Amino acid sequence: MQLTGELLEAIAEGNAPETVRIFRPGPTLAFGRTDRIRAGFGEAGRVAQTHGLTPVVRLGGGHAAAYDSECVIVEILRRHEHRAISGLEARFLDLTEIIENALASLGVKLELGELPGEYCPGRYSLHLRGGPKVAGVAQRILTRASLTTAVVVAGGGDRLRAALADAYSALDLPLDIRTVGAVTDQHPEINCELVHRTITHHAAARYRIVL
Repeated sequence: MQLTGELLEAIAEGNAPETVRIFRPGPTLAFGRTDRIRAGFGEAGRVAQTHGLTPVVRLGGGHAAAYDSECVIVEILRRHEHRAISGLEARFLDLTEIIENALASLGVKLELGELPGEYCPGRYSLHLRGGPKVAGVAQRILTRASLTTAVVVAGGGDRLRAALADAYSALDLPLDIRTVGAVTDQHPEINCELVHRTITHHAAARYRIVL
């Protein structure tokens, strides 16, 4: 989180190039900034630790999301000559399209849109057909830079379901636990390494990155 924030600031100031980061994170429960003002925030942080997750407050919006090494995080950091609010929706759609196309190449069909009662709800959530949410996209905007970020949950659905159920209870936020899932819930033949590699190649093709 700190590295991403520092890099975004440097890009905004013109001191670093635009960057795409794709990586598998450590075990984390990432709270949205508005979660900090909820009465149960402290308890939710303790809950995260009982599930082996490190509580952090992320740069993007939304509510709590859980992830670990069975997930893939995609970050696109851009510089803007004018206010970064321009093109907000286009950046959301750009990243969701990369993820949809990457997983479609593996035989995984995703649908875009918010599920009733989902965790960290948003218009740009991606879910399995007839199944749970497996990816969410958020943005952080500075005056001259933007961060568009996605978490793709490849595996470990049971662990994350348990952690989010307890965290959302502590925060007194609604959650339909059936909306929490992973790609492997329907596609056990796929693993996180394959998802990571496939998303990386699709992102590289989109942004003309030489791997």
